[in-house]
This record gives sequence, structure tokens and C-alpha cells, in this order.
Amino acid sequence: MATKPEKLPVTDTNTDSLLEICIETIARNLDAISITDPVTLLRRLKNDIILPVELCEKFIDIFQRKHIIDDKVANIFRDTERTKINNLKLRNSAVTVDGLACFMVHKPKTVELTHCVDLTQVAINVINEHSENLVSLKFGPLSYTISQNKLYQKEYILSIPQLKKLSIQCRKATVFPILLTQPLYCLRHLELSELTQSNYLTALQGLETLESLVLYNVRIETGLVEWICTLHSLKHLDLSQSNERLGVFPNPNLTLSRMMHCLPHLMSLDISGTNLAGTGAAPPPDEEVGEPEVPAVPVRCDIPGLVSRVNKPLHFLGLYGTHNGACRWHDIPAKVITGDTNEEQILTSAKVYMGRTAMLAHVLNDLYYLFRYDQCESVQRSLAIVLEAMKRHIPEKHIQISGSATLFYIVKGKEKDKLGKKLKHDILKALLDAMEEHRKDETVMRNGCITICQFKIPSDVLCEYERLVQMLLSCVPYQSQEGFVQRVSIYLLNSLACQVDGNRKLFLGRSGLIEKMMRLISTRLDCGVCDDVLEVAWSTLWNVTDETPANSSRFLECLGMELFITCLAVNAFPLKEELLRNMMGLLGNVAEVAELRPQLVDSNFLVLFYNLLDSSSDGIEVSYNAAGVLAHIASDGEEAWVVSNPPRSAVLARLAMAVQTWNLHDERNINYRSFKPILGLLSVYHTPQCQHWAVWALANLTTVYPQKYCKLVIAEDGIALLKDILKDPRPYTVIKDLANMVIDNCARYAAQDSNNPVPDPVSYDN
Repeated sequence: MATKPEKLPVTDTNTDSLLEICIETIARNLDAISITDPVTLLRRLKNDIILPVELCEKFIDIFQRKHIIDDKVANIFRDTERTKINNLKLRNSAVTVDGLACFMVHKPKTVELTHCVDLTQVAINVINEHSENLVSLKFGPLSYTISQNKLYQKEYILSIPQLKKLSIQCRKATVFPILLTQPLYCLRHLELSELTQSNYLTALQGLETLESLVLYNVRIETGLVEWICTLHSLKHLDLSQSNERLGVFPNPNLTLSRMMHCLPHLMSLDISGTNLAGTGAAPPPDEEVGEPEVPAVPVRCDIPGLVSRVNKPLHFLGLYGTHNGACRWHDIPAKVITGDTNEEQILTSAKVYMGRTAMLAHVLNDLYYLFRYDQCESVQRSLAIVLEAMKRHIPEKHIQISGSATLFYIVKGKEKDKLGKKLKHDILKALLDAMEEHRKDETVMRNGCITICQFKIPSDVLCEYERLVQMLLSCVPYQSQEGFVQRVSIYLLNSLACQVDGNRKLFLGRSGLIEKMMRLISTRLDCGVCDDVLEVAWSTLWNVTDETPANSSRFLECLGMELFITCLAVNAFPLKEELLRNMMGLLGNVAEVAELRPQLVDSNFLVLFYNLLDSSSDGIEVSYNAAGVLAHIASDGEEAWVVSNPPRSAVLARLAMAVQTWNLHDERNINYRSFKPILGLLSVYHTPQCQHWAVWALANLTTVYPQKYCKLVIAEDGIALLKDILKDPRPYTVIKDLANMVIDNCARYAAQDSNNPVPDPVSYDN
């Protein structure tokens, strides 16, 4: 059936690796590599499957992108003979201690357990039991406290003497005592973010080799500063804060200067969110007393506590959100700086603080403003950062808001043509993840919808087609008044019904799209509202029924014809040309389905179509569609016309007269994916008026748009049918003249294109 024109997009070849595609396929179908125990429901690796370490670790990573690992999945890796894991990284998993044991029996070298909320304190014992090779351990955020009784009984005590790296995100939990009973002489990196009782730190022993200490969002008391100053091997120190109140140090210049004096190997320092950078002014003389590292002659350094590093600048200095805006100062003894002064500082901040939601939300907001005012040059780098942030922090609303807002400007920006297929997929997935998690947040939903609108619909979104449809359908209300998100969702659903194959149209029908659109139409009729949403709702129904009989049937089952008549009966509505054309286009789709046509043979319906033959609304489009509906109904023969009003003969006579009034050279606001329904009417010799409408349509389209439609006539064997008309005495002269015109048009096209084979017909849709 005919529909509105749509440009076909150019696709690219940027896609996932074959390995990733295979693993994603297996992740969706675990039965390919495992079987389920009917009693325990645990999965077990098939006997003929062996997974080397590279595949095991890659599988765990890719599986977690769309699925949650639980004990059932973890049990696949219990077999240490046919699976192997050296580096275990679980995130947002549902594994319990039993599931963790399935992984730990491999005695991995590194373990990361991020947001594994079902793990209890007993997990510490499981880790201890299989820690022979463990050199790096990261877990959190924790929300439980280990009781003193358990500590005295030496239960849940971390005992991994060879551990080199330990990271615990405490998230207000009192967990530090687990470290006190076992000195960690090999430890090189220690992170205890958000620890609430920092006084425990001063009791730590055996950290002479510690090179990196991260105390993000830990209140630094005076005694703790002294303890830090004893860690002479430190190369990296992080005292950053996301809460300005925790970042206030007494005598900040003196405190920072003392740490620089006691930590001679320090090359990386983060004092973001604190006042340690000072005010940017030279300190008063009394603060300099007793500091031998301060030179006697003035030096150019805007951070008083770092004067000693002017000739030995730090490799990294974190100044994001420091009091008094230190990142904007000129003379700073550091090679790489985080802050919000310029694009480089912001992007560096995003990379450094990727794991810190509070700081990252602020950084992404800064990045958003760079794009909003077209001040960002590193688009690809920025995109990678935004996608990583949104992927890692799906539950964090503010990160999703800033991230999705930035994606909007990237997708519509100057480098949009450089976005490959895989990047577009990643962007769409990030948006849908955010929208599914934050359905009730108007800003997240709005950002997602307007960003998706920047894609080429539907070609750019076919990778997540079903998921996107379900999300948009959930946004469409049953009420007559919608907000911005709801209206955009309706428009997107209309676009998603365009240019897609029959299976996707069937999916739309099964998903409730037809019922949703009809309910929207009904509520508007009840309220007497005729607006753009009403037009789009009918357009969506037109699209979704195109060459999809099941959807046309669903439309009739939902009392679609009654709704059609009611809509036409409202006085204001027939004046809307676009609305009437959409409605008639839909009925044209229904009339093309032979088994549904008997439901259209109703006096009320036929009188409406009969009267619309003389309509001049939207040029000839309404009259043309009405004639098409009647031609298809009439093609079933006299015996199928079971009503006396209007008489079949009168309808056919008026149909032929209407066709004669149309201008063959009129341009059309219409598109055809296939001519098969029209070509089918060419063989209806018992009713020449049906042939008349069909051959006029072909003559018009091949005359005005020869490049587009002549090849369609040729490809679908229309020439043979037209020649049959010329040989048969039954069609009247006008029909034969039009048939000759179509044949001549196609001959001219073929002659012009004789050096090129006729391609397959291009698929167009509404």
C-alpha cells in the first residue's frame, strides 16, 4: 500500500568483534554450553565443553552487560578442570557466598566484587580459603558492620599476607578492624573510601612499603595527618572530598607543606574538594616558620604548600572543587591537573573520578555545558567517557541526567556523521538503560526521547527495536492530555512503524500499539480535541497495517471502523487534510486484505467512501484512496456486494468519473513499497473500473517518478499484465490508453538504464 516518503540511511560496518557476538549469543542461550539440574536448578557445564581462561573471563564480562550473574550461573565455573579464572570481576551480581565459592576455587590472582549486595561477611572466609595466589582484592560498597565479638573470636578476618592491593568502599560501614589483626607487609596500594572511623588507621602496622593511599571522603583528623607523614614510601596520596565540609583543614598551607616534606617520593596528590591549596595568596610569615623546605628567595607558585615542588613538579594533582577555585590558578607545580577550568581538566577529572558518583555527577555536568555552548573539541574522547559513566552508574540519577543531556548534543553535533553503527548502538543502549531504571523521572525520560529523535529512525535503532518499542509504549498514557515525553513517544512509535519488515510490524501489533493508538483517538473524540497527536495516531495505524493482514484484522476487531466513522462525523475533523489522508490510507491497507473486505461491505461504510470520491482534500489523495478502497471491494464481484445502498453500479460509475478528473502529472505525497495489490486489480476483467483505477495509478507514478516506479513495475512482472489488457477486448479504451502509457514509460526507463541491471525494488514505508 502507499505510504509517505522516507529517506533510506547509509549504514556502516563498525560493529562488535565476532568473539563478542558469539559470547553475547551464548549469554542469551546458556543451554548452548550448560544444562540445568532439575532439582537444584543450578547450571552445569556440558561434558563436551572446555572454556580456557580467556573465554571464561570474557564471558563473565560480556554476560554482565545485559544479565545478572547469580548462583545458578556461577555454578558453571565450579569445574576447575574445564574452566579457569585468573581475574574475577563481578559487578551488580546476585551471587551469594555459595556462588562466590564456585569462582574462588580457581584461586584467582585478582578479585573485584562491586555492588554484590547478596554477599555477607562469610565471604571473607571464602576469600581467605582460596587466597594462595591473590594479590589484589577490591570490594564494596559495604553496608554492614562486623561486631567486636566476631573480631575477638577472629571470625571474618582478612588473612592474605601476600596481598599487594586492597580497595574497600566502606559507604559508612565500620569495616576497618578486619585489617588490624594481620599485618600486610606486601601491601602497595590501600583504598578505604568513605571510612567513617578514621582513627582505626593510626593503629595499622607494617605499611613501610605502601606506595598508594586513597582516603576519599574520609575525615582527616590531625592525628591522621601525622600517621600519613610516617608513610615515607608513598608515591600517590588521595585526600579528596566530595563534601566541602569534610575538606576543611586547620592551617592548610602548613599541613600540605609538612606532608610534602615527609613524603619525598610523592608524585601524585589529590586534594580535590579541600582547602589544602590555600587561597592563592602568599602565606603570612608566621606560617613559614619551621619549614626548612621553603626557599629563601620568592618562587612562582600559587599553592603555598607546594612551593617545595616547583623544581620537581608532581605528575598529577587533583584540584577539582577545591576551595577558592585553585584549578584556575596559573602557577601550579603539576603536569596533569583535574579541575573545571577547561576541557582537558574536565575530561581528566571524568577519567580519574569515574568510580566516584558524587564527584562524577558534577564533572559530567561541566562536560554537558561544554557541549551546550559548542566548546568541546574532543568529541570521541568525551563520548567514550559519558558512555562509560552511564554504564557503570545506572542507578545514579544525576549521572544519567547529565550523561544523556551530553549525548543529545553529541548525536546532533558536528561529528554526528562519524558515529559508527556500534557507537550508535552503545548510545542507544545507554539511553534505554537509563530510561528503564528511572521511568518516573521526567528529565531522564525527556533527555532519552529527544536524543533518540536525533537518530535515523528506524535504521539506527533496529539493534534495540523491541526494547525501545516496549519503553515508548509504557510512556503513552490513556488520558487525552500528555506531557512532552508522552507526545514524543507517540511520534517515535509512528516512526518505528515505518520502513520495517513484516515481523517487526507484527511485533508492534502484539505489543498493544494498535490498542494504544485507538484509545488515544477515542479519548480525543470524547473531548472534541483535534490536534497533531490525533493525526499521528492515525498515521501510526496506517503504517502498522501496511501489508500486515494480522494488524489490519486487529484494527477491525478493536472496532476500528466505528472509530473511523465517528472521527469523520466530527465537523472540525474533515477540514484536516493530513488527518483525512492518514485515515483513508489505513482503510486502503485493510481493503487490500481479501478475507477482511466482507467486513467493509456495510452501507454506512460504503456511503462514506462513495461520498469521498468527489473530495478535493489534500489534492487527489483522499479521493484516490477512497477509489482504491472501493476498487478492491468491487473486485470481489457482484455476489460480494450484499448491500443495496449504495448500488454497486452507481459506485462504479462514479469511481470511473472521479479517476477521469485526476491530473496524470500531479505530484504525489505517497510512496509504495510494492505494486502487488495494484497489479492484482489488473486481472479483474469482470469489473473494468477496478482496472481503470489501478492502471491510472501506475500511469501517474511512472510518469511523475519514472526512476522510482518503472523498475518496480518491471521487477514485479507488471508489463506482462499490461500487455494482457491490450489483447483483451473487455477493458474500455481509456484503460488501454493508460496501459500503453505505462508500457512506454517503462520502455524509456529501461532504454536509459540498459547498461545497468534492474535492481531489486527498494523498500519504502510511511
